[in-house]
Amino acid sequence: MNWAGYNEALIVDKQMTLSIADEKRVADLLETIKKKSADFLGYPVAKDFNFSRLQDFLHYPMNNLGDPFSESTWKVDSRLFEQEVITFMADLFRAPKDNFWGYVTNGGSEGNLYGLYLARELYPRGIVYFSKETHYSVSKNIHLLNMRHIMIQTLKNGEIDYEDLKETIRINRDKPAVIFANIGTTMTEAKDDIKKIRQILDDLVITDFYIHSDAALAGGIAPFLDPRPPFDFTDGADSISVSGHKSFGSPIPCGVVIAKKNNVSRIARSISYIGSLDTTITGSRNGLTPLFLWYTIKKLGKEGLKDRINKALILADYTLTQLKGRGIAAWKNPGALTIVFPKAPEAVQEKWQLATADGQSHIIVMPHVNREQIDLFITDLVQSDL
Repeated sequence: MNWAGYNEALIVDKQMTLSIADEKRVADLLETIKKKSADFLGYPVAKDFNFSRLQDFLHYPMNNLGDPFSESTWKVDSRLFEQEVITFMADLFRAPKDNFWGYVTNGGSEGNLYGLYLARELYPRGIVYFSKETHYSVSKNIHLLNMRHIMIQTLKNGEIDYEDLKETIRINRDKPAVIFANIGTTMTEAKDDIKKIRQILDDLVITDFYIHSDAALAGGIAPFLDPRPPFDFTDGADSISVSGHKSFGSPIPCGVVIAKKNNVSRIARSISYIGSLDTTITGSRNGLTPLFLWYTIKKLGKEGLKDRINKALILADYTLTQLKGRGIAAWKNPGALTIVFPKAPEAVQEKWQLATADGQSHIIVMPHVNREQIDLFITDLVQSDL
């Protein structure tokens, strides 16, 4: 082999750069992202993070393929850090000390898919019950898994209608019940009460059931509320999904799913060529996002996360008071960061990137939001003659 030519090729490769036009495109995109990032209030994404300490990991093909608790022949991973993230989340969600498992997902939708997948494997004849305010991905997940399902009505605040749920389960009481509970709906951040759902199942003497909690946003909020909403394993959940890029904050979408280990063991299978277990939805998994979550957890701890959420809740209360004081019919659910109000004009929706549906818009006071932004938003809204 011509090693001189090979070394020359390496040198040329290192010197390769983008064209002037492409460099400008990248620079323009960065400026656009900076501007758009300053003005969004309608989506539950936290941006009060700084992961510059971890930037050197971008030089390596980090991949947590396979089970996070199993050894693998692939070693370029952050598996040990992922285990710490899972343990932290399991404790936060009061999972059984000796019977929990989990992994860092690509986001809440994958975590929901995993919970439903476990439910289907445990109860192939089961019927999935979910409210009409459930995230759009759930219908897709149910279709992918080919599961029978029934949609349940909701209360005015977006919470599941417990009477409708009870009557619907009663009609189908000969089938296992798979309950998909919303712990923070998309538009109103309503939380379904797991204890009430468990009571319904007990009253109907339903013994074959599975409850999944979709805590995409509220999973990082609800554990710190007083009173604490009934949503976790102690309250009756069998699995919980939370997003990492929402209340915790991450530059890359991610999430965590926690489930009971004995249920996961029933679907696990060994994959010889990677030397690990196949227990997750995807094969290759992001090795960077567990590091982001681990860094946040280590830097803030439970008390830091609680303080961060409490400050956001105070600002959310301030926002509601200011809106109502200006004659805007705004409201929010208890312990929520989401404030709902009549549909905002197009210009306000566009500027502040507001989510709008069924004649209502909302803003979500995430931890990075400050009072100046809120005051400016309210000024825009009032001057638009809502």
